Formats: sequence, C-alpha cells, structure tokens
Amino acid sequence: MFFRTLIAGARSLLLHPLRSMLTVLGIFIGVASVIWLLAIGEGISQKAQEQIAGLGADNIIIRSIKPPSEATASAQGVVPYGLTREDYRRLTSLKNVTNALRIREQRSQFHNHDKLRDGRLVGCTPDYAAVTQLKVDKGRFLNAADMVNDNKNVCVLSAETAEKLFPLEDPLGEPIYIEQDVYQVVGVMKPRAATAGIGGSFAGQDFSRDVYIPIETFWKRIGDMIRKRTSSSVEGEYLELSQITLRVNSLDNVQDTALAVDRLLKEKHKLDDYAVTVPLELLEQAKTTRMMFIVLLGFIAAISLVVGGIGIMNIMLATVTERTREIGIRRALGAKRHDITRQFLIETTLLSAIGGITGILGGLLCQPLTTLVRGTLERYFPAAMRNLPELVRSVEPIIVSWSIPLAFGISVAVGVLFGIYPAIRAAKMDPIEALRHQ
Repeated sequence: MFFRTLIAGARSLLLHPLRSMLTVLGIFIGVASVIWLLAIGEGISQKAQEQIAGLGADNIIIRSIKPPSEATASAQGVVPYGLTREDYRRLTSLKNVTNALRIREQRSQFHNHDKLRDGRLVGCTPDYAAVTQLKVDKGRFLNAADMVNDNKNVCVLSAETAEKLFPLEDPLGEPIYIEQDVYQVVGVMKPRAATAGIGGSFAGQDFSRDVYIPIETFWKRIGDMIRKRTSSSVEGEYLELSQITLRVNSLDNVQDTALAVDRLLKEKHKLDDYAVTVPLELLEQAKTTRMMFIVLLGFIAAISLVVGGIGIMNIMLATVTERTREIGIRRALGAKRHDITRQFLIETTLLSAIGGITGILGGLLCQPLTTLVRGTLERYFPAAMRNLPELVRSVEPIIVSWSIPLAFGISVAVGVLFGIYPAIRAAKMDPIEALRHQ
C-alpha cells in the first residue's frame, strides 16, 4: 500500500513538472544555504583561531606602546617609553616563566648596490623563528654564536626582501647595507603570511619586508635612540625593547602569570606605554564567538527553508483545489481519510526530500566553487583582489559535518509540517460535494 501510494504521489507531481521543480528549488536553496553559510563561517572562525594559536596558547605577549604626546610633553624632545632590559630581567624571574624572547624593531632602509627596499629591521634571538613560525628556505637563521660575536655583522632576509635586493643572484654570503653598516646575509626565510590584528595593541604583522639581526648587534650598532629630524627641530624616541614574549610552563598558570606580569610592570611604568596580550584568553573568546556566529548563520539560513516550506504549502493547497473531483472519486470507491492524508503527505515529503538531496549536493560544491570564483577574480581583476583583506583572499570554507544531516532533516520536517494542513483539508472534503466539483 505504501509503495503504491508513493508511486501515485510521484506521478501526480510529474503531471506538473515545472511547478514541482520550482517548489523543489525553494528547498534546494534553503538546504544549500545552510551548508554554505555554516562552511564559510567555520572557515573564517578556523582562520582566526589559527592566527591566535600561532601566537602560542602558553605565551604571554607584552608590547611597547608609544603614549600620547600630551603625556610626554615635558620630555624636552626625547620621548622615553616602553619596555626596558630591566623589565626583561624582572619578568624572567617569575616562577612559572620557562623562557623569554626579546624583540627590538625599527623601520629602516636596506641597500644592495642600486637596489633599495624599505622594511622592518628586527633585532631578535634564535628563538624568534620558532615562536613566529618562520621557516628557513636557504642558509640558516640566527644562532647562539651570532649573539656573542658582534664583531661580524650577520643578517637573515625575508623571502620578498631577498627577491627585491637580489633578483638575479643567490644572496647567501653577499653583503647588504643597513643604515651605515654592512651586514653579511647568512639565511633566507620562506614566505610567511601576514597576521591580522588580534585585540588590544597587537597589530597585524607583515613579515614580507623583514631583515633579522642579533639583538645584541642591534643595541651596539643602532642603539636605543631614534632621532627624527623635522624642518624646525630634532625629535627623539628612546626605546629599549619593542616586545617581550614569555612562555609559561603550563596552560593552567597562564592567567595567573599574566596578572603577575601586569602588577610587576605597573610598579615601574606610570604611563600606559605597554599592553599585555594573552593568546589563550583570545582563543577562548574566539571559540565562544564561533558558536555565536554559527548559530546566527544557521538561523539566517533556516529562514530560507521556512520560505521553501511556505512554497510547498502554497502549491499543495492549489493542488488540493485542482484535485477535488479526484479526491471525491477515491472517497466514493472506499478510500478513508487517512489514505487521502497519507497520499498528500507523501507528495510533500517527496518534494522536500528531493530538494534536500539536491541541496546537499549543491552545498558540497562550496569549496570547489569558492576556489573557482576566487581564481577567476584573481585572473581578471588582480588589482581589486590585492586590495581585499588577507582573510577574504585566503579563507577556505570548511564543511561542517553535522550541517548535512541537520539541513536534510530540517528540510524533510519543514515539508511534512507545511504539508499537514493541505493534507487534512483534502481528507476532510465531503465526498458528495467533491464529486459535484467541476
């Protein structure tokens, strides 16, 4: 009986193929929207979490911040601010700190004969590459011997800086000029994607223009004073350290250590010239935001399914009116009300199931279609694509596994729910009145 009713329902739908197809299209769009929106949301969330996790969940990052000019107005042209070597010594004495990374940064110009490039000069230690996830392409990164042998200036270039300064030759062993000093290139790093700004003072970092030198060499050759000459005067900034990254022995101790760091720094820093960033805390916030984001996108996509369900109900109500005489004949031949109800419910379930299956297939095309569209745009509109944020250009949709059964289940449930009223209306028709219908 069930299969005969199923076949009869399919035949009824095929009598009006265009109308049935348009009804299925509403469910298709709803199911595909659920899968697509959740996949895009998951991809964006995953990218953000990767950036935060790249900072190290067991790390605490302290950055120097230049205070407002009003706070340093009495400094007579020289602005001392930020972290100091004494801060580094005090912070490394905290009981839960297992390692500490010192960083000093400055905007500089790099020369190789007639080749010139503006970029970021980074004074650091050998641990810097591991902490920032930099990988060596040629040669080596800075080592412990470079930290003590400051008579020989060595440097490591980022991939794009090496390509700009040495477009036709191998940079290893070659000299470059930084400020007024000559440095020998001992390594070239692989390309590293820029990081987005992540809360507080931790601004996005672009590694493409970097040159890395030992921090001891930085202090000896360049020093802590940065002078800027204007038309009327010479202004100066005094900065010892741009950043200190602390590694904590356990994730359970990160929050307590961060509070201890803040208390310790407040004793010596009266101005707001530093900021503490805790990646673990940001990671937890990102996970919470992810759940809120997924719920919001899922709710928006579910609206499309409701609209599709309304379309099913509208079509089935019109079908009931068209098939009034058929219903009267079936009732006169002995069909009971539940038989009529079952037939119309099977037809609505067929519509929603077909829409759900095709919607799943359309949803699974999210990743390849995104790649295809992005590649096409990069080919025909390269300038516009370069101006887009890095997140937009690099994010990849990630299909959420539970979104597929969820979307299909909702589509079938919507079909049944919105098909109940037309089915009951058809079943309640008076057989005599139905037979009189023209």
